[in-house]
Amino acid sequence: MKLTTITMVTVDGVMQGLGGADEDRRGGFERGGWVGPLLDNEAAASLNQVYQRADAFLFGRRTCEIFARSWGAAEWGASAGIDLGTNPIAAALNTQPKYVASTTLTEPQWANTTVLAGDVVGANGELKAKREGEVQVHGSGGLIRWRFDNQLVDEITLFVCPVIIGQGIRLFPDTGPDAALDLVDSRATPKGVTLPAHRAPAVCNHHRDLKYLRWIAKVDHFSINFWLVRSITVPPR
Repeated sequence: MKLTTITMVTVDGVMQGLGGADEDRRGGFERGGWVGPLLDNEAAASLNQVYQRADAFLFGRRTCEIFARSWGAAEWGASAGIDLGTNPIAAALNTQPKYVASTTLTEPQWANTTVLAGDVVGANGELKAKREGEVQVHGSGGLIRWRFDNQLVDEITLFVCPVIIGQGIRLFPDTGPDAALDLVDSRATPKGVTLPAHRAPAVCNHHRDLKYLRWIAKVDHFSINFWLVRSITVPPR
């Protein structure tokens, strides 16, 4: 089984509250809903294809509950004008098996959802060993960081959106383990969303040669030190 993480991030690495203003206000976050204006037709089509190839999904509790209230709720679909039966993302999420890594969730409300509780390390390892195909992790920043630290990620796919948010929870913290990533694919959409995919080898504890891409996403005053180097035009103020 291949475990792939799929994350939408800003250029400064923020992944919080992408879907709506009130989706995730932890830490006083007030800039939610940033992804909508940036997803063009090509990015949306790529995202649909990603979901459609999944054989199962793995979430953290918070992301599972957010998705269940939207993609898993007919009322939300009707209000958003989305047919959950034919929409590629909703169809994948509502038909494929879903797993939640949580020590507090006991009775998930979303159909076809299994809680991995108790020995989460062992349960995650068992899931990876027994399932065939591709298991995808969407959102779930804490779970991604934990799996990355425990070398339980095979491939990392990002949708890097051309915007700087300046606050919010980032995909990776300021300090953490080093990792050398092997580029699998990279492309860009007309609106400037870049879609790099990297194979994730074993995590190391020392700095590798600079020819390897570093997993760094931070803004230091006016200097952007991001592992994916792109030419960005800053609009006039």
